[in-house]
Amino acid sequence: MVTNGGTGALHMAVASAGVQAGEEVITSAYSYWASAASILHQNAIPVFADVDPLTTTIDPASIEERITEHTTAILPVDIHGMPADMDPIREVARKHGLLVVSDCCQAHGAAYKGRKVGSLADTSGFSLNRSKNLTGGEGGLVTTDSDEFHRRAEAMLRFQNVTDEEGAVVFSGLGFNYRPHEFINAFVVSQFSRFEALNDARKQMAGYLTAAFAELPGVSGPHTPEYAEPVYFSYLWEARPEELALDIPASKLRKGLCKALAAEGVPAGPAQANPVPGEGVFQAQFGYGRGCPWKCHDREVTYRIEDYPGTLEICASRAFLGGVYHPNGMDLMKLYVDAFSKVLEHLDRVLELAEEA
Repeated sequence: MVTNGGTGALHMAVASAGVQAGEEVITSAYSYWASAASILHQNAIPVFADVDPLTTTIDPASIEERITEHTTAILPVDIHGMPADMDPIREVARKHGLLVVSDCCQAHGAAYKGRKVGSLADTSGFSLNRSKNLTGGEGGLVTTDSDEFHRRAEAMLRFQNVTDEEGAVVFSGLGFNYRPHEFINAFVVSQFSRFEALNDARKQMAGYLTAAFAELPGVSGPHTPEYAEPVYFSYLWEARPEELALDIPASKLRKGLCKALAAEGVPAGPAQANPVPGEGVFQAQFGYGRGCPWKCHDREVTYRIEDYPGTLEICASRAFLGGVYHPNGMDLMKLYVDAFSKVLEHLDRVLELAEEA
């Protein structure tokens, strides 16, 4: 089902799963904040699980630690094009009678053990934003294999507008206008013939960078577990000061490297400043006003960022590398590697830059 945006698609997916006001949905502390916003939009309460700092995706063990009597669903995120480890997530869901709503907004075409994301959960949401691997300029998609979930999502798409047994249009509840413009549909369909080739180009460029960074002490590319076929919506690299015998925080080395790379014309910077639960909306618990949905349901939920060490590690050490996609190609990737090599040969200057405001 096509929608007008990725956040709307995620809200429709959460609603289609039957999540009710005041119920808890567990999602990733490392994500774009729309993952959690989709839960708030349903007047439900986001609960955050930590991530595996190696893969950057949600940790199934952390999910299980946060399940309460109020939990009804799990919302894993395929962050930066990396699919979450779905088998243990679904096992936790089965064990506790929970539904799985997948955020695939950054992972069009990614696969988990050979299966495409969007087919692994009870219902899923995608974004078609201008920056995505598959884009409509703006827009979103909802996928499910459940007729009931599809019916609920379709009602959410247009103001809970449904047709009764006599064919009359009735408004059955609180709905939204998540309808897309026809132009989005046409534009997205026009890209299908080259979508796989564009993803393959991302994989080729990312593979080259990761192999090259493996030969450069001080930085590394993203880790890809055996089960995953990522599509590199963003290419993340990691600052590793220990490989340079530097006794400094990774965040300091990253800061200096990003400044030095910028001087070489390389677009690079922190991928995410804070865990999502560290954002003001969760720290202040200001959702719909008067503390809702938390206080409206007599719920004491705390969002201490120190409870997410894996996420904090990623926020401190990872950075994005821009332009790892069409129409750029291998010539630019080679220039990127040359730039990394150059700045790493001038560590004294890199560390000076790290000290500057």
